[in-house]
Amino acid sequence: MATTMSALPVQDRPRERLLALGAGALSDQELLAILLRSGTRGTGAPELAASLLSAHGGVHGLASVLPEELAAATGVGLAKAASLVAAFELGRRAGHPEEKVVIRSAEDVVRVARRHLDGQRRERVVVLVCDASNRLTHTIVVSEGSVDRSAVPVREILNAVLRHDGRAFALAHNHPSGNAEPSSADVQATADVQDAAGVVGLRFLGHVVVAHKAWVQVQPRPAKA
Repeated sequence: MATTMSALPVQDRPRERLLALGAGALSDQELLAILLRSGTRGTGAPELAASLLSAHGGVHGLASVLPEELAAATGVGLAKAASLVAAFELGRRAGHPEEKVVIRSAEDVVRVARRHLDGQRRERVVVLVCDASNRLTHTIVVSEGSVDRSAVPVREILNAVLRHDGRAFALAHNHPSGNAEPSSADVQATADVQDAAGVVGLRFLGHVVVAHKAWVQVQPRPAKA
């Protein structure tokens, strides 16, 4: 039977300490233990939290671990792994609220997209939805693939833009390898998206590839007449 934090003295329980003192008073280990809720037989949530932090070099490293890797750790499993991944993603979003920015250049696309791409170990495709004046309204992850490949789902991209009442959009995706040079598949996908956008009356603002500190704009070919 799993050991829960209720077995600890009341004054030592992370949840009670959080309620009494505020989240800022707790250590990384205590905050993580609250999310885990329980450990395994003979090992409580605080010990499991300490083990995970040690194994991944602290909170920053743990935040980038893939869900399946977390789930494989002793005492974690799918439910706890999902809770941890969701908590880290909420933290990222809270730390970077959507700005009222206007997408005027590839640099603007990169600045917004990086918060969704930096530190990701799989390729991820992000669409930046804009209004008629190119003001950013939504940023949506539409695809996530392997460490070296992610499909660019043209239909899903267009549906996401239209579903959020967009009039224009830009794309960004990451290369976890560190090489930002667009592949031939990236160039072809950009052309496909450009053509499809024109058919449904959306303005395509461009596509960038992000890799660590570098980024490259995928050069679109001229739109079909």
